[in-house]
Amino acid sequence: MPEENKPNPRFFSPPRDPEDLTLRPVTLDAFIGQEKVREKLRIYIQAAKGRGEPLDHALFYGPPGLGKTTLAGIIAREMGGQLRVTTGPALERAGDLAAIVSNVEKNDVLFIDEIHRLPAQVEEILYPAMEDFSLHIVVGKGPLAKTLCLSLPRFTLCGATTRLGLLTSPLRARFGIVEQLSLYTERDLTLIVLRGGRALSVEVLDEAAEEIAKRSRGTPRVALRLLRRVRDVADVKGAGVITAEIADRAMDMLDIDPEGLDEGDRRILSTIVDLFSGGPVGLSTIAAALNEDTQTIEDIYEPYLIQKGLLERTPRGRRATPAAYARLGRQIPLFLPLEDEKRPT
Repeated sequence: MPEENKPNPRFFSPPRDPEDLTLRPVTLDAFIGQEKVREKLRIYIQAAKGRGEPLDHALFYGPPGLGKTTLAGIIAREMGGQLRVTTGPALERAGDLAAIVSNVEKNDVLFIDEIHRLPAQVEEILYPAMEDFSLHIVVGKGPLAKTLCLSLPRFTLCGATTRLGLLTSPLRARFGIVEQLSLYTERDLTLIVLRGGRALSVEVLDEAAEEIAKRSRGTPRVALRLLRRVRDVADVKGAGVITAEIADRAMDMLDIDPEGLDEGDRRILSTIVDLFSGGPVGLSTIAAALNEDTQTIEDIYEPYLIQKGLLERTPRGRRATPAAYARLGRQIPLFLPLEDEKRPT
């Protein structure tokens, strides 16, 4: 073979199985983190299989990227069924849900992401499907309308939401398993990065995995996204091996500091500190100054800034903490917040 036609060994990867291609674990044993949730699910699944019944309907809630979809796939595999995935906004009419539910088979798992965004009329159709495994469909209009009752196989509904409070009480009460997924520790994220490196056929040194984990905001999805970008840097600028030096170089290129703060986080902090004297300032005012959506700031950026002690909510608005001034290299102002401003909204 001519020299120019030979494959570059640094960019050639052998075929991988489907689990490696998606970077998603397919068993509870391979799932890293969320130990309490995993142990409870293991017991529930074993008990349901022993009785020959489907697993009770399960609801997972927590920040995005923590493994809610992955757990639904694991449940489907453990119960010997298939995973059928849809989202709340996609089910606009009752007929949309009927078309999906009527095709499920015994022990299948129907996964509805963002289930809190289900329309009210669709949610009403879902109640008898969850409780009695039956589907009530109205055919026709006016005095000629008829109600058809279709029997469904015994399946498991898995719902996922980032906003548990937006679920209606009747829907929330119909889930027998309700579990919260919390942010991951750096140790668990390091193991996830190392496993991801094996799945991507790239060598990741332990020190590099720790550096990536520290910047992952406690979220596996972020950790694996950063791993892919660090792999790109290792392939082009390095020898195909992800070292701590390569990881630091990639993080600098992505403008992600050792605490996991990116350019968007720093823009929010600098806007509050420089334009509004550290606050308090309203969320809509911050969004207008940044030309950003208020929902994006509240859901994506704000939780992590509050967890890191860089931002606080007060009755009068958002306020930068002394740690935020130190992070930005600004002089801390000589004033103390009023007591009524310290209380969270």
